[in-house]
Amino acid sequence: MTTTEPRATTTSGPVRGVQEGGVAVFRGIPYAAPPFGDLRFEAPAPHEPWTEERDCSAYGATVPKGPFRTEVSSLLVEPQIAGSECLNLNVWTPDPSTEGLPVLVWIHGGAFVNGSGAVPTYAGGAFARDGVVTVTLNYRLGVDGFAHLPDRPDNRGLLDQVAALRWVHDNIAAFGGDPGRVTIAGESAGAMSVTTLTAMPAARGLFQRVIAESGAGHHVLTPQTASLVTAALAERLGVEPTGEAIATVPVEDLVSTQLALTAAISGDQDRARWREISANGMPFEPVVDGVSVTGRPYDVVAAGDGAPVDLLIGSNDTEHTLFLYPLAPVVDEPLARMMLGAYGAPDDAYEILAADAATPYDVVVAGLTDWFFRVPAVRLAETRLAQGRDTFVYQFGWRTPVLDGVLGATHALEIGFAFDNLADPEGQWMTGPDAPQALADDMHAAWVRFVTDGDPGWPAYGEMRHTRRFGGPGDGTVLDDPDPQRRLLWPER
Repeated sequence: MTTTEPRATTTSGPVRGVQEGGVAVFRGIPYAAPPFGDLRFEAPAPHEPWTEERDCSAYGATVPKGPFRTEVSSLLVEPQIAGSECLNLNVWTPDPSTEGLPVLVWIHGGAFVNGSGAVPTYAGGAFARDGVVTVTLNYRLGVDGFAHLPDRPDNRGLLDQVAALRWVHDNIAAFGGDPGRVTIAGESAGAMSVTTLTAMPAARGLFQRVIAESGAGHHVLTPQTASLVTAALAERLGVEPTGEAIATVPVEDLVSTQLALTAAISGDQDRARWREISANGMPFEPVVDGVSVTGRPYDVVAAGDGAPVDLLIGSNDTEHTLFLYPLAPVVDEPLARMMLGAYGAPDDAYEILAADAATPYDVVVAGLTDWFFRVPAVRLAETRLAQGRDTFVYQFGWRTPVLDGVLGATHALEIGFAFDNLADPEGQWMTGPDAPQALADDMHAAWVRFVTDGDPGWPAYGEMRHTRRFGGPGDGTVLDDPDPQRRLLWPER
């Protein structure tokens, strides 16, 4: 590649990027019109074309959102960039003039209320270095993206993702990518998003492979539950529970009210009132509207109606420490039993989990990690196995020394390893400065292999329930049916 500024021409107009570390980077390319004014709470609309070359050297605006919750705000980076053109994406490519390269599209997590494609850990330079054109993107969050409004389309955040994937289909060849070799990937809410996309008719044919890190197809809201959230939001705002009325509220006021409502729901002791939100803690998430999302994604896949894609899926050993670590000093056995019971654990759950746990707090972390992340991934792999579809399952076990080691192999820790971005100081809040590069080399290479040809380097999930370990006990090995008692502990849901 030459040292001149890289250029490409999209269907909307010409763009100019920058060269960094031997790859070309284009940031802040709009894939849809600003979702404000007459477009507030509407499906994404095409961006107006431009004729002058657009400077795409810096990240574009982020969508309206609040800060992370206090317990994770010091561990996760949350860029806030002002501007209206927030539906934008970023591209890393070895060379825009090449052709036919595999493509990775990363959809960020953040419980559907936080995150952006501008998070430093998501920088795609290492993937581009290894021959993979990489895209990260923004999508609408919280009320703007996922509130159930009777006079507006549901799942606007997912519709944004579909619009971005259509942009990739129409434009990625101009950056050296092959629109027929697209892998979508995400972590947490991003993993829930990509598994949901496999069940969405509007997304069919826009990707061929999926990577789901710490999320599967089990977390959605019914319209009835989502309507409760909208009613509570509108009551706090003093307006009618419609898109037309809520759109009159200034963006800053809406975001602050959303934060207050989320905190109130989380602290409500009446678990029955908030139905499925009481278990997953997310008042804004995909809604089964019967149009864009026709059913719970897991159920759609189980019925044989999901997209015929290859899947790489897994979780981390102690996901829930990220959310529970402030409680570590106060969780005793009675409280641990009560917390497990609230999630429907059977009577002997505590004893089974305690066999490999040092404290009651560790029992809770193990149980909720399994309920929320590990078991849904296994159930999805089981369902796909019965349908003859390849699924590759992993488990991440490296324990971070950050916060004196209390986090262990926590939620989101694996991302820096998969992206091979451990050297970036902005991405070391969770890993610390001395994370093992050899583990990143191993994990990143597996992701590159899967994106390139669908085989990450270990056997697909089958009768022996093969699971590849990255970090921690058993690092580098393929285990057969790890922790079968814990796998069988949670009933099908």
